[in-house]
Amino acid sequence: MAVTQEAGSDPHLMSKQAGRAPAGTQGAPLQAAGEFLIFRLAGEEYGIDILRVQEIRSYQEPTLIAHAPDFIKGVINLRGIIVPILDLRLKFGLKSEYNNSTVVIVLNLKQRIVGVVVDAVSDVLALDSAHIRPVPELGVAADTGFITGMGSAMSEDQERMLILVDIEQLVSATDSSLLDIGDIKPLALQ
Repeated sequence: MAVTQEAGSDPHLMSKQAGRAPAGTQGAPLQAAGEFLIFRLAGEEYGIDILRVQEIRSYQEPTLIAHAPDFIKGVINLRGIIVPILDLRLKFGLKSEYNNSTVVIVLNLKQRIVGVVVDAVSDVLALDSAHIRPVPELGVAADTGFITGMGSAMSEDQERMLILVDIEQLVSATDSSLLDIGDIKPLALQ
């Protein structure tokens, strides 16, 4: 899993260009250069900031939470911490499929621990700002607010297109109290 590809050589240039939109764009902030955990979902590759990742676990069936949205699969007990598990396939409106390569990426978001189910994790890539492009304008038809940029990397003589995601914004986009699901108190029997 830990295949690292360096995509730039001048760290001073990388830091100066990070977060600056190229001329001719709408001024949208670009994803800063850095290292990204690359995961697959329905045949596409996505990247999230590696600093948000706590661990990667094999998928295990979570305990269901009544009346939770479909994309919230439930919760697991991770060494004494109750962790909500979200299925990104369902969050994106795709059919949920689980197999031997399905994993849960455990994330530390807003000082909360959250797990997201993805098809597979492939590698960790270092991208500089020269390999990150702005999100194309798709109009009101598509909610792309959680996409921070489009990354590109070479792999075995083929260019890989990566969708870079602000995972914190994606997870909390539907329900701002979602990150508080671990605070659910047991119901008292009367």
